[in-house]
Amino acid sequence: MNLFSDLLSSENSKIPINNGPVIKQRRGVEIKSSREIEIMRKSSKIVATVLSEIRDLVKPGMSTLDLDNYAEKRIRDHDAKPSFKGYHGFPGSICSSINNEVVHGIPSKKKIINDGDLLKVDTGAFYNGYHGDSCITICVGNTSDKANELSRVAREALMLGIKQIRPQNKLLDIAGAIEDYVKANGFSVVEDYTGHGVGRNLHEEPSVFNFRTNDLPNVTLREGMTIAVEPIINLGSKYCKTLSDGWTVITKDGNLSAQWEHTVLVTKNGCEILTDRGD
Repeated sequence: MNLFSDLLSSENSKIPINNGPVIKQRRGVEIKSSREIEIMRKSSKIVATVLSEIRDLVKPGMSTLDLDNYAEKRIRDHDAKPSFKGYHGFPGSICSSINNEVVHGIPSKKKIINDGDLLKVDTGAFYNGYHGDSCITICVGNTSDKANELSRVAREALMLGIKQIRPQNKLLDIAGAIEDYVKANGFSVVEDYTGHGVGRNLHEEPSVFNFRTNDLPNVTLREGMTIAVEPIINLGSKYCKTLSDGWTVITKDGNLSAQWEHTVLVTKNGCEILTDRGD
């Protein structure tokens, strides 16, 4: 199982490390104070705002680098830094993955967005020492019925998982809700990549998995935890492979993939979606 943090720290990455947001030592599951939560509300709001703007901006003929440049400018307009840029050498402010690209697509002026594409845009903002993280799937123009359905199911699976977030529930409650809904609709859950804790570090403990497993700690949720829930689902099989650029992950069978993600706070009686876009 390749967690996102494992991929980022891999010695096999083809991209040199440069100066990005500070990466602090991982310290296990962290409970955020009221001060920290308030900062994360702001960093997450920046992410939500930028993703909403990108959703409205996207049109056929644009390049993914156009979107990346826009996202970086808008994040910096809010006195924040792009969480992804320079993070273990990643060159972009967004991950932009199209159609059968699953995650970690590198923005490029050569990657043109076409009518009918299924575009995943994942980004983060680092504000006053804390990160917000979210991903949306955009159906560009006249997408197929299957593409629309895949995106819809991924988004609804995310929300069903989030409904399980409250103190004393466990990560398997989230995972089970997501997995059951995805499989009931005939799609597969990608198991190579998971959600994660988020806060002072972009990726913190715990790993927030989207499928039932005994291979990862089934952490009990507690008030003050902040986690990124991000179901990634495929039209065909769950299996993926990484391209020679060391980052871009694609489906092995060439079928479509969709992803939705929110940063979520565990509250006293339930949860709060910090990256809520109001839609």
